[in-house]
Amino acid sequence: MASILPFRSPRTPRQPEPLWRELLGAELRRLRHERGDTLTETAEAAGVSPQYLSEMERGLKEPSSEMIAAVAGALDSSLLELTSAVAQGLRPAEPAAQPATGGAFALAA
Repeated sequence: MASILPFRSPRTPRQPEPLWRELLGAELRRLRHERGDTLTETAEAAGVSPQYLSEMERGLKEPSSEMIAAVAGALDSSLLELTSAVAQGLRPAEPAAQPATGGAFALAA
């Protein structure tokens, strides 16, 4: 007698949403490295402690909008530019083009 195979849905399981604070931190670190600034230099310019900035970059803090704006300004960026870059990171990657199938699937016994 033949085995019964489970039917799998063509959808892939949904991945968990990334955390805003982690994407924000990654963007802050990218901007800081792009400028060649140290953590201490950027923290001083923003008026925050280096420890706090480090925690922001590692996605451990949920900073206020004032803190985000201060760090963005220290990095010669704006709140709009920073949040736009983070929002871009939230967009799903474009799926690879799927070859066209000739129609519906049929199961035969």
